[in-house]
Amino acid sequence: QVQLTESDGGWVQAGGSLRLSCTASDPTISDYTMGWFRQAPGKEREFVACITTSGALTYYADSVKGRFPISRDTAKNVVYLQMNSLKPEDTAVYYCAAGRTWGKDPRGYHFWGRGTQVTVSS
Repeated sequence: QVQLTESDGGWVQAGGSLRLSCTASDPTISDYTMGWFRQAPGKEREFVACITTSGALTYYADSVKGRFPISRDTAKNVVYLQMNSLKPEDTAVYYCAAGRTWGKDPRGYHFWGRGTQVTVSS
């Protein structure tokens, strides 16, 4: 059972930046696509970004494309989400996920972190 642990989120003003990291307990995480999802109050969980095992390919939700680059360090079992030009509508709990899948369907991700709160004020 792979355990995923997100770094602390936090509070940031609109236009600011924040980097999230997700650390896996098992090096076999290198065999999995890694993704980030988020859930705002009263809304369904939505896809943010994902990255292939090698890190060569990435895929983004339109809402974050160009602002939230995803990356991974396989040697350290870590995936990152660099969040730039943050907007109040980015406020949500952010979840890290891993799965033998590709894309935005959360059903393809087998392992999930507990989530971390990101709040963006206007």
